Amino acid sequence: MSGAIHKEMHKEIKVNLDLLLVQRRMSLTELSLEVGITLANLSVLKRGRARAIRFSTLAAICEALKCQPGDLLELDDQPDDDLNS
Repeated sequence: MSGAIHKEMHKEIKVNLDLLLVQRRMSLTELSLEVGITLANLSVLKRGRARAIRFSTLAAICEALKCQPGDLLELDDQPDDDLNS
């Protein structure tokens, strides 16, 4: 190696639900009622704590928010040293 510092990257999925709700002037409660998903589960998704999402759930949310899956979910690169900060 020529002295260059190589930082490892990890991929993280960023959920833009809060932004989409603000843009559409919709509350999490309204979305919950419209798509039939519990407020608790939507809150977990909104906070980026969800470990998985069913395609049917993703489709229902996108239909209610009139958006595409790529508007809701975003792939975010993070340097590994950010994991500890």
